[in-house]
Amino acid sequence: MAAARGGRRAVPGGPNVNLATLVRHHITTIAGIEIFYREAGPKEAPVLLLPHGYPCSSYEFRNLMPRLADRWRLIAPDFPGAGYSGTPDDFDYSFDGYAAWLEAFIGALDVDRFALYLHDFGSPIGARLAIRNPSRIVALIIQNGDIPYEDALGPKYADIEATWALPRAEMRKALAQAINEETFREEFLNDLPPPLADTIPPDLWRLHWSLVTPRRKEIAIDLIAGLKENLAWFPEHRKYLREYRPPTLIVWGPNDHYMPEKSARAYLRDLPEAELHLLDGGHWLLETHLNEVTELVRDFLGRVHAVCSIA
Repeated sequence: MAAARGGRRAVPGGPNVNLATLVRHHITTIAGIEIFYREAGPKEAPVLLLPHGYPCSSYEFRNLMPRLADRWRLIAPDFPGAGYSGTPDDFDYSFDGYAAWLEAFIGALDVDRFALYLHDFGSPIGARLAIRNPSRIVALIIQNGDIPYEDALGPKYADIEATWALPRAEMRKALAQAINEETFREEFLNDLPPPLADTIPPDLWRLHWSLVTPRRKEIAIDLIAGLKENLAWFPEHRKYLREYRPPTLIVWGPNDHYMPEKSARAYLRDLPEAELHLLDGGHWLLETHLNEVTELVRDFLGRVHAVCSIA
């Protein structure tokens, strides 16, 4: 570090550093559970809520958050049983249970209205949260989120659906065999071509695999097995989109075995006014196309909140 005038060293966090744009890391207790979450931006700024996907954590938003923190307050929690949050034995580790917990989380942080980023498993969880109180949703940003359109699912879902015909004990055994570090690596690399795949940091699968305990492996099995029951919830998700038509940005990486281009386009059936952008990436766009996603989100939220301030 260069010395300041007079031989005094510059102090981190000094007058030239905007602390509000740095990501802050918190541990708190929500509904009796120790929770880790990341936050950036001014407390009074419009909120963007960032529920994470599988097999990840709030870590997936670490690079996006400081890039938007000059104008928005970004909040990204680790779900119970994920990341650095606690793993209580008596928690409901289902999409419904996570949605109820997420509602308690935003209540504890005194968040009233917010834009919602839907990615991976964060999509059915966040959508359930939106359905609980649609009036608090300012806008949706959908990025390779688990979709409510069965006919538009990618080919990789066939591997999961094949286990549904098995007796429950055998299904869980088959799913358990697919939860390992190599599978995590495949989840993060997904369908990316080699040049882009080389840009995905191994930190993603090694970090998150290191956080897997025997109990957390059981939780993952429960969630993946729950995709079968989640099919019955698809009509309710579509009804919400169709009836409330929240302003929506769809930004998508089509190199995705689970959610290819047709998955993104399926949303237009119920959100015909949504803005759709297809980028030359895959499931984890924030790792490969951060600049492009940031620009699209900034422009979209800027217009959404300009309308909200006039209304």
